[in-house]
Amino acid sequence: MNILYSLLDNLNYGTILFLMLIESTFIPFPSEVVVPPAAYNAAAGELNVFLVVLFATIGADLGAAINYGLAYFLGRPFIYRFANSKWGKLCLINQEKIEKSEKFFTDHGVTATLVGRVLPAIRQLISIPAGLAKMNFAKFILYTTIGAGVWNSILAAMGWYLHSFVPKDQLEDKINEYSEYIKAVIIAAVLLAIAYFIIRAIIKKNRKTTTGK
Repeated sequence: MNILYSLLDNLNYGTILFLMLIESTFIPFPSEVVVPPAAYNAAAGELNVFLVVLFATIGADLGAAINYGLAYFLGRPFIYRFANSKWGKLCLINQEKIEKSEKFFTDHGVTATLVGRVLPAIRQLISIPAGLAKMNFAKFILYTTIGAGVWNSILAAMGWYLHSFVPKDQLEDKINEYSEYIKAVIIAAVLLAIAYFIIRAIIKKNRKTTTGK
């Protein structure tokens, strides 16, 4: 873990890619500690913010592909056995979290891979049910890239914005504060979108029933 924090103190495109790869696998390592500080540095002229988002998204894709591959080839019994093991606990995952991500995937289909990339507690694990369901890999990568790209862009925008008024020694606290706001807004937006599509489907069904009569 000391190595990871050492990398955080020396952020460049390679370390951003590597840390975001780790963040997208089983290892608990939040993207909020990587992308916003990197974008903060970009605002100071040390990096390019567009490349920060690009390499963060590539790293997220690689990490998600690892989870997808493990689930695809090793199957549900292995994944659940790992989740219930001491190694799973060390990675802060358990059977309940895996089941929750599977239910989200089942409820929302392949688009869950896209939407799930911006949802707390689902983001790192959504690639597992995609692998278990043997989702088309090209489609999986496409949706993962879009979802991860949106999430990383939001985090980068936050880091860039904070540079204008937050001293570096206060950055971590401000990132934690703003991250909570962002998570709340995203969850609300997703819930509203789901409600919209459910209501739309009900109205459409009622219209068909009325027309049929």
